Amino acid sequence: MKRASIASIIAGFALGIAAALGSAQAQTFPSQPITLVVAWPPGGGSDISMRLLADALSKQIKVPVVVLNKPGAGGAIGHREIANARPDGYTIGMFSSGGIALPYLNAQANTFDELQPIAFFGEDPNALEVSIASGIGSLKEYVERARANPGKIKNGNDQPGGSSYIAAALYEKKLGVKLTLVSYAGFSPTVIGLMAGEVDSATVPVPDTVEQHKAGKLRILGVSATERHFLAPDIPTFREQGFDVVVGAWRCIAGPKGIPEDRLRFLETNVIAALKDPEFQNKAKQAGFVVAPADAKATYERWQADDAELYPILLDAGLVKARQK
Repeated sequence: MKRASIASIIAGFALGIAAALGSAQAQTFPSQPITLVVAWPPGGGSDISMRLLADALSKQIKVPVVVLNKPGAGGAIGHREIANARPDGYTIGMFSSGGIALPYLNAQANTFDELQPIAFFGEDPNALEVSIASGIGSLKEYVERARANPGKIKNGNDQPGGSSYIAAALYEKKLGVKLTLVSYAGFSPTVIGLMAGEVDSATVPVPDTVEQHKAGKLRILGVSATERHFLAPDIPTFREQGFDVVVGAWRCIAGPKGIPEDRLRFLETNVIAALKDPEFQNKAKQAGFVVAPADAKATYERWQADDAELYPILLDAGLVKARQK
């Protein structure tokens, strides 16, 4: 009896140690830097917004969050980096609205169901900009010229599947125009190309061009939102100018499938906390970003809703080339 009792005590003690070690290991996440993949080059809105978030999240979780730029193929290269990462929570990344459309244009692109939603960042309304050299002074003039000269206006945008590429395609459909779409590696090189006169117009968000607009280096014709952008209150919306067009893009944080539930909840909770931090909110607003944090469930519902809405538009525009529903 005594031997059995001693054996039971030893066994119980061992189990207690194992449980404590397991609990300690669970609580040590994260114990090393986290990589935040950005599928676009440095300098653009996606890169800037994620670097602001990386800084805020680093302070929130007490480990470095390092931005890794993986541009190319309209975001497909960066998205694949996220999807193929080890699902241990140490690699996450930005997924944007353009990623919903991308698999329909590129057979190698990951679908949204191959990623794990973590948190919603916010939305950016799109805008239409023109080069000073184009001589176009208003949205009405732009539409009239584009309709009278199909394909003559060269529009700068990111690669097929990217948000500004999709915006250009939607503008074509909603405004009844035909443009020649010229792809760049991201927003920053698109803006440089526009100011250099390589293209006549561009379809990138306000934060990426507002300073150049104020400096007279390009002209923002309109914002395709329900209200004027707080960074550019002098620029009217499309609706104010007689064109009922609302087109925008969003960003969120995602990871690979299979992240353990406790780590996933940790990431979700802390990313949202970082996005709500007053210091981050102030910096994001100064940079022109609209931040609207939401949880993983709401993020996935947004993915589903946008997919359902966007697919018939892409199909009608002849952009569904790689796979169909």
